[in-house]
Amino acid sequence: MYRPPFTVSTKAINLIAMISSQIERYSIKMEQEDTLRLRKVNRIKTIHSSLAIEGNNLSEGEVQAILEGKKIVAPLKEIQEVRNAIKTYELYPKLNPFSIQDLLLAHGTMMAGLVDEAGVFRSGGVGVFDGEKAIHIAPPASRVKELMNDLFSWLENTDDHLLIRSCVFHYEFEFIHPFADGNGRIGRLWQSLILGQLNPIFEHLPVENMVYANQQAYYDAINKSSDLGGSGPFIDFMLEEILNALVGHQGKSNAEIADEKGLNYQHERVLGCLRADRHIAAMAIAEDLGMSARQVERILADLKKKGIIQRKGANRNGYWEVLD
Repeated sequence: MYRPPFTVSTKAINLIAMISSQIERYSIKMEQEDTLRLRKVNRIKTIHSSLAIEGNNLSEGEVQAILEGKKIVAPLKEIQEVRNAIKTYELYPKLNPFSIQDLLLAHGTMMAGLVDEAGVFRSGGVGVFDGEKAIHIAPPASRVKELMNDLFSWLENTDDHLLIRSCVFHYEFEFIHPFADGNGRIGRLWQSLILGQLNPIFEHLPVENMVYANQQAYYDAINKSSDLGGSGPFIDFMLEEILNALVGHQGKSNAEIADEKGLNYQHERVLGCLRADRHIAAMAIAEDLGMSARQVERILADLKKKGIIQRKGANRNGYWEVLD
């Protein structure tokens, strides 16, 4: 079976552990809050951010007005883009992330009236340019169908974690650039669809908004992955953005994730390392997280004092046991 080139870093493993714990917290918040209002707000943010990345200049307020059926004064193309995005995201519950036909349906809806090849793979060459400089030249059109079949086959049949699958798919999709236009907005939608297989909250979690706020880092991660010939840097970037989105939409700052035991963001990061590798040394944690060894040691001592972790065995051959 075809397998896209990528490696899963220690950072990615730690992020998966932290994301998993935050998903449960976000789910509880969605149950407690006015979910209909939150879902509407998040849907507006998602559509606005995904289109703004592609150069649409309409504001969140104007997107909301179009969603509510109100008339606005704006370029017809930009209004059409918003209307198409609204219709596409309304399809979300019906779209199968493992179906190429559903991908074509989504693209046909997203790009209706905007491009001639809406809902079909491109028939010509495409590339990504910065002015006159070519940043990426996509594979020839004659290979697109084969490459997409291979990618979907891997997506459906691999044993990799869905978080990893979603990031790898997103990167490979953008690399193949299967459509004449609309690749960015469809790629981001499809990652959300794949994440929805992990937990339904991702239908209403605007990861696109986090990408919009960090566009340069997003493109840098894509370029770095392309230079390395594997999607590892992009995986790390997107997992961090997913974690930021989960944390940010719980009404807490990215620097602090409070829970009933008084754990903060740095506690959670260290715990993520321990859950990923219970034999990991404090120095290795410090290197992975960009912290000082003394800072990590203080956090480990605090976690022991709180009864969250305990040390088993000798310092040299022992390991950490996470009790929460």
